[in-house]
Amino acid sequence: MRRISFLSLTILACSFIAATVSAQRSEFVTVKGHRLERGGKSYYFVGANYWYGSLLGLEKDPKRGVERLRHELDTLKANGVSNLRVLGGAEGTGVLNGVTRVGPALQPAQGKFDRKVLYGLDILLAEMAKRDMTAVIYLSNNWEWSGGFQQYLIWNKKIDSGLLTRKPEWDELRDAVARFYTCDACIMAYRAQVRMIVGHRNSVTGKRYIDDPTIMAWELANEPRPMRPASNDAYLKWIGDSAALIKELDRRHLVTTGHEGHIGTESFDVFRKSHAFADISYLTIHIWPKNWGWLTGATLAASLPNAIGESQRYIDEDLKAAIELDKPLVIEEFGLPRDDGKFSTDSSTSLRDRYYTSILSRVGSQKDSADSSEYIAGANFWAFGGSARPVAGQPFWKAGDDRMGDPPMEEQGLNTVFDSDRSTLDVIEHTADAIASRR
Repeated sequence: MRRISFLSLTILACSFIAATVSAQRSEFVTVKGHRLERGGKSYYFVGANYWYGSLLGLEKDPKRGVERLRHELDTLKANGVSNLRVLGGAEGTGVLNGVTRVGPALQPAQGKFDRKVLYGLDILLAEMAKRDMTAVIYLSNNWEWSGGFQQYLIWNKKIDSGLLTRKPEWDELRDAVARFYTCDACIMAYRAQVRMIVGHRNSVTGKRYIDDPTIMAWELANEPRPMRPASNDAYLKWIGDSAALIKELDRRHLVTTGHEGHIGTESFDVFRKSHAFADISYLTIHIWPKNWGWLTGATLAASLPNAIGESQRYIDEDLKAAIELDKPLVIEEFGLPRDDGKFSTDSSTSLRDRYYTSILSRVGSQKDSADSSEYIAGANFWAFGGSARPVAGQPFWKAGDDRMGDPPMEEQGLNTVFDSDRSTLDVIEHTADAIASRR
């Protein structure tokens, strides 16, 4: 046998370690110019919003919890879904704006964290890793259903605690939430939660979150809005400071905003500036035809052409910011009700399927081209509800009901895609297959 010197063994060992480290690094999603990349290749994806996925592992009944989680992840994976947008943790407990918020809370009281709650996210990430899926984790919420900015403001006595039990008018809500960006105590409490989540070690895998390539990106919040133009400067400062904090804690993962696009800021310029920070890796937009008045006909069928046209124009308008900044863009929320406006799985989804086809067709639709479509890296439909089903005669969620894609303040089944919605899943799978064949 040929003798190998100690120096040679050392060189071989170092080479092996370097190769291993390189392989590990390549698993992380990165940005190169206007593309996402993974493993040295362009990374385009069809994704789903699956906010409750980080809560299923906390269910005491395995059939309603981890077994359901595994089944739903298998269903999503089998239909080409490779990216999931999920909730990092809820703030506060009980009702807010009269809505029963999701839970259990990660931060039940300001500065007091229930770290056991992250076990649900630990399980989700461990199961996603087995299926080679990636996650976008949002770290707070502009809206009431998980506590979010209003809860920080109530804790710090900046807004009326009566907002816990009553639903505010839109202008009152705007005035209230806009104060978050100038509330130093609120922002410090938000940062404490960011540090806690980002710095966590997965209790299932033993891997620190900052070392886990299953996480694609950290997201500042779900749909953060300045709410009032007077808050624009403070809002932009919060985005820049928050992104810088996350990058200080974690240099390996991407960071994004959770932004809806220029409708969320009421200004294209503010939308562009929100994503111009060096620490913001890519742009996000959300599209809601029903909420934004684009369903203008007497029926959904009559309104659909207008909804599709307005949605495509919206994408094109905000795509200009991505091109100007030379960064990728992700359509990370879009949804449409079932054909007849009902919530039962017996209702058809043919119109929704047409709408999904239109939006999903924009993902990376040009191969090896400088065409603007290459900037669109992925699209996450809202939202997957898996094996849950609406309760007949009960529009809204009640404690003990199965979670589904619609948060508690919305009719259960309104925008949810269930595991029985075969025609919609076919549209999703077809798009995923087309993306895979082009890359």
